[in-house]
This record gives sequence, structure tokens and C-alpha cells, in this order.
Amino acid sequence: MSGINRPNPLLTNDLSRRGLLRGFGAAALLAVPGTALLSGCATSGGGATPSTASAGVAGPGNPFGVAAEAPLEVVIFKGGLGDEYATAVHEPLYQARYPKAKIKHVATQQIAQTLQPRFAGGDVPDVIANSGTDLMDNAALQAEGQLLDLSALFDAPAIDNPTTKVRDSLVPGTVESGLISGKPFVLNYVYTAYGLWYDSALFAKYGWTAPKTFDEFKAVCDKIKAAGLVAFAYPGKNAPYYQYWMILISAAKAGGNQVLVDIDNLADGAWTKPAVKQAAAAWAEIGAKYMDKSYEGLTHTEVQTQQNQGKIAFFPSGSWLENEQKEQTPASFAYAVTPTPSLPGDKMPFAAIRAAAGEGYIVTAKGRNTAGGLEYLRLMLSREGARGFTQKSGSVTVVRGAADGLPLSPGNKSVAAAQTAAANDIVTYNSFEGWYKELETELRTQTNALMFGRISADEFCSKMQAKADSTKADSSIPKQSRTS
Repeated sequence: MSGINRPNPLLTNDLSRRGLLRGFGAAALLAVPGTALLSGCATSGGGATPSTASAGVAGPGNPFGVAAEAPLEVVIFKGGLGDEYATAVHEPLYQARYPKAKIKHVATQQIAQTLQPRFAGGDVPDVIANSGTDLMDNAALQAEGQLLDLSALFDAPAIDNPTTKVRDSLVPGTVESGLISGKPFVLNYVYTAYGLWYDSALFAKYGWTAPKTFDEFKAVCDKIKAAGLVAFAYPGKNAPYYQYWMILISAAKAGGNQVLVDIDNLADGAWTKPAVKQAAAAWAEIGAKYMDKSYEGLTHTEVQTQQNQGKIAFFPSGSWLENEQKEQTPASFAYAVTPTPSLPGDKMPFAAIRAAAGEGYIVTAKGRNTAGGLEYLRLMLSREGARGFTQKSGSVTVVRGAADGLPLSPGNKSVAAAQTAAANDIVTYNSFEGWYKELETELRTQTNALMFGRISADEFCSKMQAKADSTKADSSIPKQSRTS
């Protein structure tokens, strides 16, 4: 499974989340004999290049001073995007520049489980695609000095035009999406749109139209139900965040994006605002009328495959979905995305959509080849690197214009159309997912409770507000904020 800003808790085995400072913090490090607590780095809020890191001579073509023979280790989350983009595109690009360097490639769907003991023991890779259900807590890693500040990457000369900076080749908001404590520690590489996904060929067959309002949504769901299909479903077992994304998008469209800025910033009463209650109530009605309770026990792959089989009409997700399901999707199936339906009195138009940079890549501050890690990311952000990624993964990157001229799938064509229609009406949020993991875990629980009929919209909002308040009051949790 792979997607933009896909938030998930760490799998910490027998170590408590608090013991790991919500992700590879002081307790984990202290558990290893001879490992020092990263107090200096944690206090400074950044990661210093370790003295053991390989270093070469910096120059115009080597801005970070990569040592030609220094080995590089890359760990890739092998989910919906696969890992061929790394083995067939990015790693060969690096190898072409540094032919004497040995590249170690590790692919896994269990990022935290794989890397937890390595972080605790001080033996860390250089570059990590930190994504999936078992992703690591970037904010906690940064607080412990484990992440390298990527400012040098974004200010380095772009490979395709060395007279400009890397940051100038990226879509707006890319650098900002990876900020922690005001500095960029994460490169969010994939540009993704979120909404309700459906089979446009199936809809054409039945004469159904994607809805623009919740009243239209319920009307088409009635038709779908009458045709013997499940109108709407999401994977309650392992990905309830697919559904809370829809609730929060609807809340932003109802009350303006400031609603979600306030949620991210732990503002007093953010979860109990009328826009959030209105959105929660509207989606709870969809769950009650059109979704079978069995979906609370199904995984994302199980639900997605049912949609490919023509059993489910609408599925909430991001634009990685099409590529993730390519092996299960029949040739007649044509993915399309539609924005969340409008509520009465919305402040944002129907076309407003959540589109964001996601799928985070990090360079470890304690790696043996930090310079090589930065250069690897710079190559990813070249036109060749980005274009190759799209060809291998089916997803568009944050490098502007890199996919121009490439044949796009039905889903990506639909995404492009949706983004054009949305123009500047973009919903931005979900910073809390990476900042406050226990708050995100609570939201998963309460989303299932809401959508499967165990609590009301008012109860959903009050329970989430209580958790946000306790998070805000906990002095041991580093606080973050955003302005837009």
C-alpha cells in the first residue's frame, strides 16, 4: 500500500509508543549498550552529519561533496508504487555518476519493523522511502536528531538547469509539505489527488453520474443499491484513514480550509466547529444507508478488489489506487475520481479537491553517506528521474512538467482534469497525522465508530476534541503549527 501522506502508527512490538517517544526516541536508544542519547541534536531540532560519514570534494557538479567510492544504502517501501522506479531508474542514475559506489537496495512493506532495531543500534541506511501502514514517525525522528535537514538539497543547483535551484523546479507547496519545526526534513515526492474513485465505464453502462451534492450522492447511491451493488465502502480494518480524509475534506469545503488549519494547530474547539459536525453527520448517513458493516473487518486490498469486480461503486482513496490495483483491474475498468460532494452553504466550491505532495523520502543524519543521500534525492528531482518514476510507478511527481507528453492512464487523466477544475481551490491538511500519532490513532477508532453506527456525529466531534485537548496539554509531545 502506498500513498500521499498515508498516516499510520509505528509497530513497536514490545516497546511502548511512549517509550520510543512515539517513534525511535530516547528509550530505544538507551536500550542499546554504548549508545548515547541524542540530547544535543534533539535540542537543536536538526541532525548533524556524523563524523563517520563519507565525504568528498564539493564542486559545481557535486554540490554536496559525495565521495566517489562511498557505498549508499536505499530502503524503499514496496507498496502500490512498487520499487522498480528505484532499481531501474533512480539507482542507475546514481550509479552512472558514481560507478565505483556500491548501492545496497532494500525493499519492504514493514518500514518500522525493519528499521527499528537499526535505529536503536546506530546502523541506519542513507535514504528511506518512509511510507505505508508501518511508516515511521518523522516528527519523533527529527526531535531525536535522526533526520537530515534538506535545506541544502532544495537550495542546490537543479540537475536540468544548474542556474536555478532545485526548489524552483517543484510544484508550489512541495518544500512546505515536508517542514518539521520550520525546516524541511522530508521530501514529499508524489503529487496526489484525493476523492471518491469509481469505474467510469460501469457508470456509463448504467447511466449513473458522479454526484456534485450530498443529495445527488444519496440519489445515485439509491440507484446503485437497487442494481444490487454496494454503493460505498472503505477498509475499516487497516485503513480507516481513507474515510476520515473524506470527512475532513468535507469539513474544509463547508467551513473553509482554516477549519483544518485549526485542527492541525490543536486550536481550542477545532473539532467541535459546525463545519466538522456537518461533515461528520453527512458521511455517517452515507455509512448507515449504503455501507455493509462487514467492511469494518476488511483490508484495503480486499475492498479495492471488490470494486474491480464490479461489486462496489464508490471508494475513497488517493490517486495511487489505480497503479496499486493494476494486477486486479480488468481491461474494461476505467478509474475516475470525483471530488467530495458539496454540503448546503459550503464556503469552497464542489471542484475543490485535496491535492498534495506526499510519499515521504528522508535522509538519515546518522547515515554513513549523507552527501550521497542528498545527491540521490537531487537525481530523483531531475526531469529524467521524475519522468522515469512516472513510467515505472504510474504516478506523477512534484517535478513540474516532467510528465508532459507521457501517455497517462484513465485515472491520471481524471486526476489532471480534477486538478485543472479545482485551480486554486485546494484543501490542505493532515499535518497532525505526522505530528501527533496518538491523535491520529484515535481518529481511526472514532471514524469507524461513526461510520458503522456506534456513535453520533456530535459524539465523534466531542471525543476527538477531548483527545486533541489531552494532546495539547501533554508537555512531553513536541508541538507543531502551520499557517495555511
